[in-house]
Amino acid sequence: MNSTKKRNILLVCALLVNLFVYYGTRLFTHNGTHFYFTIPLDNQIPVIPWTLLIYGGAYLFWGINYYLCITYEESGYNRYFIAHLIGEAVCFLTFILLPTTFDRPEAMGTGLFDRLLKLLYSIDSPDNLLPSIHCFLSWLCWIGTRKNAHIPKWYQYTSLAIAIAICISTLTVKQHVIADLVTGVLLAELSYLAAGYCGRCLKSRETDRKKISK
Repeated sequence: MNSTKKRNILLVCALLVNLFVYYGTRLFTHNGTHFYFTIPLDNQIPVIPWTLLIYGGAYLFWGINYYLCITYEESGYNRYFIAHLIGEAVCFLTFILLPTTFDRPEAMGTGLFDRLLKLLYSIDSPDNLLPSIHCFLSWLCWIGTRKNAHIPKWYQYTSLAIAIAICISTLTVKQHVIADLVTGVLLAELSYLAAGYCGRCLKSRETDRKKISK
């Protein structure tokens, strides 16, 4: 399989997995009990409607960085993609076993971004929150670029800044609470570590297999 075809397959698989985890789990938890992890500080964070641009722009950021990360993969075993699958699996289990929600304030303004925020609230219910997939994917996009010799330093730093901005926007558009942000970032780091361990095991087994075949 050539590299372009492989890259396209990975991109499509990543999108399908993400959609399945976020929307599919609601079939199991729609009428169940949901838990609250809101803390007082969450209530002090203001609604900033224009940050919806950052929140929505995350999808473009994910697409670009996903393409870069799997194109310039340095590990040799699709570590970034494996990390994504591990993280999505954790999200899937957590959304089912520990479904969360919070009391989201109403969008009260009449400006353009206020109306767009109302539209977002009407089509996206406040559940499947912890860990935040927005934060998980954004932070993973930063992890995939950092220290990668094939990606310019300026873009590595830009990815970090964008990832931080997206994480903050999840709070200022009131789609998530602080606990969701923290667990999303932590999940990205741990998933990448786990993917590294899995990859080393796979390479070790492949090496052993080749030695035995000789």
